[in-house]
This record gives sequence, C-alpha cells and structure tokens, in this order.
Amino acid sequence: MTRRPGAEPAVRAGNLGQTRIRRKRRTGDPMRDYDHLPPELRAWLASALLPWGPRSARRAFDRALSATGSIQQALAALDRIERRQVARDTRQTWGDAHPFAAGS
Repeated sequence: MTRRPGAEPAVRAGNLGQTRIRRKRRTGDPMRDYDHLPPELRAWLASALLPWGPRSARRAFDRALSATGSIQQALAALDRIERRQVARDTRQTWGDAHPFAAGS
C-alpha cells in the first residue's frame, strides 16, 4: 500500500477498524477523575443511558448545580440533557417514527 507522506492510513491496528477518526491523547487519569466525583453524581452515572466521561459529567453537573443550587435539580438537569441526546441520536439513526425520537 502506497500513501502520501503524512497521510493517515484508512485502517489502523487494533480495534479501531476502518475509521479516519483520530485517536485522542488522554491528558489525565479518567479513573482518578471518576473517583473524585461527588457520590451522587457517581450514582447517577452508574445508571446513565450514555457513556459519559467523568470530565464532561462534572462540567455539566457543576453548571447545573450553580444554576439551581440543588443536587437533585442538577441531577434532573443531567437527565434532561441525556434525554435530548438520546432523542437526537434516535432520530438520526431510526427516524422520527421511533418512540424515543420524541425526547419526552
């Protein structure tokens, strides 16, 4: 296989398969970040529908907590964010007729 200098191969080794998505270099320790989350947020993440990263979950939680002042309301805000994302992904994948596409 011949390729231009500096061009990325279409197939990479490992479990990435055929993708042109670049790998992200982690700058921290995700497990340490998870361990430092508040217990309520860790419990919420354990039952989350989507695979939230600890940093993005913490940012969204802190933003909601500062806006509401209540841990329960902040977790409810995370539920709403997640429902919107699931509805958007469902519409893109299966169309508007899917029951989850409504984003209840």
